[in-house]
Amino acid sequence: MKETFTLAEMDQIAQSIRPKLANAPRVGIILGSGLGSLAEAVENQVRIPYPEIPDWPVSTVFGHQGQLVNGSLKDQPVLVMQGRVHYYEGYTMAQVALPIRVMQRLGIETLIVTNAAGAVNPAYEPGDLMLIQDHLNLIGMAGLTPLRGPNLDELGPRFPDMSQAYDRQLGAIALKAAQDSGIGMHSGVYCCLAGPSFETPADLRFLRSIGADTVGMSTVPEVTAARHGGTRILGISGISNKANLDGNTLTTHEEVLEAGKQIVPKLIAVINGVLSRI
Repeated sequence: MKETFTLAEMDQIAQSIRPKLANAPRVGIILGSGLGSLAEAVENQVRIPYPEIPDWPVSTVFGHQGQLVNGSLKDQPVLVMQGRVHYYEGYTMAQVALPIRVMQRLGIETLIVTNAAGAVNPAYEPGDLMLIQDHLNLIGMAGLTPLRGPNLDELGPRFPDMSQAYDRQLGAIALKAAQDSGIGMHSGVYCCLAGPSFETPADLRFLRSIGADTVGMSTVPEVTAARHGGTRILGISGISNKANLDGNTLTTHEEVLEAGKQIVPKLIAVINGVLSRI
């Protein structure tokens, strides 16, 4: 398992992708569990399966199709990751963040990262959207970070600032796009855990007490790498299940995928609204 990647290795992967692209992408989009069908909205699309890309990590989780989709959305050249990998699949943090690094080397300026997240805030309902205003990096606080190892000064500083991990201007645009489409959107804090087990009721009560509104097993390592490289980020959680603070309900991956069917049309409307405004 690769613990670090050199700049030359990242560039080699980018060079293998570049000739296959229909256009040079400006915006990267990561689609989480059950959200992959959003990629169908990409126009004039070119698809590149992950196994065809050297060293690209391949998702083992059902609901992550595992391909890059290049084309246009609202006249914006995009590169969509239809599925991601997670630390719990056995990948290193360097491998989890590798797609972000490669997208940066391909010229991505803005990253829209989405996920299916469990509700911690009891006011949230399955199918809701939440703008990620900030995150709790519990997995990173425990030492699991894609920035571990030698710093690549060409990408970013040794100690990157994370006080504004999520771009405030993009967040305001997303809230306005949701409002204009008649879609309610919460704003809150996303918490990243390692997984793959879902949280106990005590876990959720603890997370709620420290300020989390949603919880999941992805996103934060990607955001950390993206901010290290100076990429602007918009983060959106799709709420996949109700907060189980009392332990009276069971949470399943099938439930997460089913909620995606409600979330995707809303996400398409919001992302299209953002892309038409930037």
